[in-house]
Amino acid sequence: MKLIAQDRGVRVHVLRHLAAVCVAVVGLWLALSAAHAGVMSKETLARAFPAPLIVGDKDATLPIWPLFKQELTSTPLIGYAYESIDLAPIPGFSGTPFNLLVALNTHGEFMDVQVLSQHEPVFLEGLGPEPMLRFVEQYKGLSLKQNIKIGGGQNNGGNANVYIHGVAKATASVRILNQSLLSASLKVARAKMGYAQGRDPDLIARIKPDVVDVLAWGQLIKAGLVSPKTYTNREVDAAFVGTPVEGSDAEGRAAPEAVFETLYATALHVPSVGRNLLSPKDWDYLQGRLEPGDSALLVMAQGRYSMLGEEFVRGAVPSRITLQQAQLPLELRDLDIDLSEPLKLPDSLKEAEWKIFRVIAPAGLDPSLPLEFSLRVIRTKGAMYGERVGKDFPVTFQLPERYFTAAESDNKTWHSLWMDRWWELLVLAAGLAVLTWALRKPTWLTQSTRRLSRFRTAYMLFTLGFIGWYAQGQLSIVNLTGVVRALVEQRSLGFFLYDPMTVLLWAFTAVSFFVWGRGTFCGWLCPFGALQELVGNAARAFKVPQIRLSLQTDQRFKKLKYLVLAGIMVSALVSVTWADRLVEVEPFKTSITLLFVRSWPFVAWAVALLVLNAVIFKSFCRYLCPLGAGMAVLGQLRRKNWISRRSECGQPCQRCASDCRYQAIPKTGVIDYTECFQCLDCVVIEQSEDLCAPQMLARTHCSHRKHVQDGNADSFYGLPSAWGLR
Repeated sequence: MKLIAQDRGVRVHVLRHLAAVCVAVVGLWLALSAAHAGVMSKETLARAFPAPLIVGDKDATLPIWPLFKQELTSTPLIGYAYESIDLAPIPGFSGTPFNLLVALNTHGEFMDVQVLSQHEPVFLEGLGPEPMLRFVEQYKGLSLKQNIKIGGGQNNGGNANVYIHGVAKATASVRILNQSLLSASLKVARAKMGYAQGRDPDLIARIKPDVVDVLAWGQLIKAGLVSPKTYTNREVDAAFVGTPVEGSDAEGRAAPEAVFETLYATALHVPSVGRNLLSPKDWDYLQGRLEPGDSALLVMAQGRYSMLGEEFVRGAVPSRITLQQAQLPLELRDLDIDLSEPLKLPDSLKEAEWKIFRVIAPAGLDPSLPLEFSLRVIRTKGAMYGERVGKDFPVTFQLPERYFTAAESDNKTWHSLWMDRWWELLVLAAGLAVLTWALRKPTWLTQSTRRLSRFRTAYMLFTLGFIGWYAQGQLSIVNLTGVVRALVEQRSLGFFLYDPMTVLLWAFTAVSFFVWGRGTFCGWLCPFGALQELVGNAARAFKVPQIRLSLQTDQRFKKLKYLVLAGIMVSALVSVTWADRLVEVEPFKTSITLLFVRSWPFVAWAVALLVLNAVIFKSFCRYLCPLGAGMAVLGQLRRKNWISRRSECGQPCQRCASDCRYQAIPKTGVIDYTECFQCLDCVVIEQSEDLCAPQMLARTHCSHRKHVQDGNADSFYGLPSAWGLR
């Protein structure tokens, strides 16, 4: 009961110190809650886009400015200028959005992209802004009709996909920038360039990947998965009545009821269609050719008229087949795919003309809405300077509801990032599973000092090497300031989803607060903490003298990290610029994210902390780390004291207290969970008959009693003081 009361007192002490800070945070949040807006005016835009460009008056319905170009006596509209923060304020990792100045021409091509402001930690004092500026330069000349992807793919002329180079060590940040730019630009394109009735590509229905029906061709048609449409010669001729080419089709007049053309349209990327029409090998090949969100549409034609024409070039946009959805034209482009096996069609369609077309994800094709395909039939009359007339003959495809999930919330493009990093997430999940086992069932692991030491060293190498340096999974105080800024500016926390490693680590850490407390992350999952521990262990191995502060001094220094945390959190509310500076007290960006490739003051700070750690074990974690302070506060959610203790602990035994390198066990013997890093050293001692003083004393006492009973008792001198008894 005494230990429990003391532990409760520790919790109350920590919470009391943080209560005033929380009140201040809430008060400032309420006082400063206001969404940021753009900073450009017509005058500043005129300086950004000088003659021969002319900046018009701001649009009455959207925060955009029309751009005109002086051409002799005319000034045609050539595009629009706008700030991304007005249209798509997606927070970055500081909680503050990028603000980009964008000029988009009337064809949906980027004329210019400039960075007006940003607060991404990696682009401030990390890599610096230069890599980001080179990144945005790549957008010039690209089009919203292209599927702009960040990666190392090859750009082929005329391809709907275009790849731009990312920035190493800033993968998630440039994806947020890309999302901000494209989301803002698509809103302008929909409102001003004929895209107004199209769907937002982040708010559309999704194909159900797990619904697969085994159907033959006739059953596909009956189920509504293939839409056929037949036109007779009479129907086609009727469309040209009253035009200069009326009656020019002699073959059609001779057999008016004969079939002119039969059209078939379907969505080949729907599993119940593609898996029935393609071989397994070709289905897998098709999936590899499509980017997330792309659509593969199969169009077939059988009859007198070619749906492609002799002028068609593979990989190009067809001139005779068009597609609309909700009155929005969507670009069809030949996927240029060679199948290893023929399509599974009935014999009557073996000679039919067919093509697989791609509609890229940014086009916003919604599988829940009808697709309106049209075959353009062109007729001419006269050899030279003759008449040329075209008519459209539609076929409509509507995917049945069984095969898609209606849009319910934003389906952001972060999905692709999670899929790209699936194996890293799998490795991390496996590592977290191992850690869960170690903390829930520590008995086997803590049977010997050597076994625990080997396991812990291996896990520290995993945390530093894989989680930190490779997967860039270092949690940071920036994550917490980002949340604060997002709340202040009333923005979504969806920016976290662009960094899947961070999401998984935070999710696990959040659960661990209720089960084990602060030490799960700080003691096992923090890459910089792992680096410190490895350096500290190496220093001990090389006999570097160690400094152990007195308990009183140690307790005083441990309060510093709460002051650092409070200062950073308040600055995040008051000034983003100051918050950006203060978070640099963390050496995580320097040592983990950038691998010490940074300007010398930051490298010197990180190295100085590691040198100090070599003589005062994990000094940064214990005394200065603002994230550790936040973890300690959240660790108060722990539901029970899970580290086993004995009644003799602290009364009088001091063995664990004297051995604890974190000084998280005061003389009372109770574990201070706010400062415990869960190294499990005390658990090894507590269950070892050779290390635990109470067990050793009990064993010696039993031996003494046996000697007395046998009449051979020697005098009992007690236990050596080295065992920690007082």
